[in-house]
Amino acid sequence: MSLWPDNGMNPTDFALRKTGDGSETLYSSEMQESYHSLNGAVQESKHVFIDAGLKQCLHKNIAIFEIGFGTGLNALLTWGHAKRFHLDVTYTAVEKFPLPIQTIASLGYDSLEPALSQESFKMLHESVWGQPIILEKKCFSLTKLQEDFTSMSFQEKFDVIFYDAFAPEKQPEMWEEYLFTRLFEALHENGLLVTYCAKGEVRRRLQRSGFKVDRIPGPPGKREMLRAVKSSF
Repeated sequence: MSLWPDNGMNPTDFALRKTGDGSETLYSSEMQESYHSLNGAVQESKHVFIDAGLKQCLHKNIAIFEIGFGTGLNALLTWGHAKRFHLDVTYTAVEKFPLPIQTIASLGYDSLEPALSQESFKMLHESVWGQPIILEKKCFSLTKLQEDFTSMSFQEKFDVIFYDAFAPEKQPEMWEEYLFTRLFEALHENGLLVTYCAKGEVRRRLQRSGFKVDRIPGPPGKREMLRAVKSSF
């Protein structure tokens, strides 16, 4: 029996797009936007979320929260990084509309992460929703939540937040200031939030929520991105 979620989404709503680094991404006809940068899907995810986010944590046990599980690319790259550097990552991701199985299978992400087996990408997506699953002992555990992020509350604390929603002009409700305030409270001291977005209003909302925000170099094709730190200094 398949464990893939039956969400009623139509695979024809998505089109494959080859990106500049050779990896595929998806174009959503409903959102009229791609899931990743057309300059390079993998290099964008590595630059924004792995290099600017995960690698900034200096301890071995790391709790990550991702807004927008999407294709699972960020989770896959995180798992691979955790295995290579002997980290123990607890990964929680929220996604209101999981992608259809046919769409996921068409991406060709199975062999993207050399540290992992080709089954790993499928394991990410076949993990049941709503409960923690240990995908690799003392390395990577995953909890996927099929919920509306805008109405979530948090009981646990995180070290890193991957903010990977669609752009503010496409999903303005995902970039409201009250959400950043909630995330600020959900971070450990010196925890950080990273996003590909560098819009001035997003930066100001993060600052008003308590974050210390820096514009840092963005991935290829994008001049800047934002990294926000919860710091008492």
